Amino acid sequence: MFVIVVHVAGSVLDPDLGDHVCLPFDGERERMTATRLFTMNGLRRRTKVVIITHADSPERTRDWLAPLVPGFADAESAGQVEILACADTHFTDGCLDPERVLCRLTEAKDRARRHGQHGVYALVDASWGVRDAGRQAAFEAAANEVFGERWLAAVCQYDRGLFPREAIDRAASVHPISPQQALLRFANTCSPPGLRVWGDIDLTNRQAFASVLSPLEKEPGEVVIDASQLGFIDAGSARLLTVMAMARPEGSTVVVCREAMARVLRLIRADEFLAVRHV
Repeated sequence: MFVIVVHVAGSVLDPDLGDHVCLPFDGERERMTATRLFTMNGLRRRTKVVIITHADSPERTRDWLAPLVPGFADAESAGQVEILACADTHFTDGCLDPERVLCRLTEAKDRARRHGQHGVYALVDASWGVRDAGRQAAFEAAANEVFGERWLAAVCQYDRGLFPREAIDRAASVHPISPQQALLRFANTCSPPGLRVWGDIDLTNRQAFASVLSPLEKEPGEVVIDASQLGFIDAGSARLLTVMAMARPEGSTVVVCREAMARVLRLIRADEFLAVRHV
């Protein structure tokens, strides 16, 4: 079991800013190991580490985590580590409040900048959503828009002992990154509006890609999807680009890509709805 945890940690517990990760786990040992490694990596990267608890209290989390992380007490005193209760970040009057979540994370970003830290590393106990996993998945998908700004990395921990398999599969599908699925990274661009995407897109993270594209449907002018560094996209995921282009003014969607992706777009006749620029 411990070997599996270390392997998983190497791939998703040292995320880049902009990564939104779903991390299923089995039991307290895996959860605690993941929390320790995530905290150490966040401190090493000079980010603000924000741990959002639910099944455990901030006080109990601090009690067992502090002895496991060298320099924890000094880092917490300096404001580089914060442990918060999910009730104070995700809910208002007992109801899920997405705006409050964003507000609390944005406040953490502002504090990080004032202290010379590079961004926010957030570890979230996802058990807050166990009673309404469908709504939780919708929240996770909508949150992807924030990660395109590349100041936040989040790992959402899903306890296999609490969530049924289908709920965890649903959650993983709307996260751009999860163990044993394709890894998608993306960044918002401004002039013109659009996205830069890299990594791989297939069935495993297709729903996450859909949520990343969705905000672009509202843009009134030209948008550019820079996929020149994308390693792979399957036909089903490429169709999402067609859907997005069809929802926008004719001729206003551009995809920049290499020949392999251009062939996929031609195969599904996406080039009838969007402009393809080769690199």
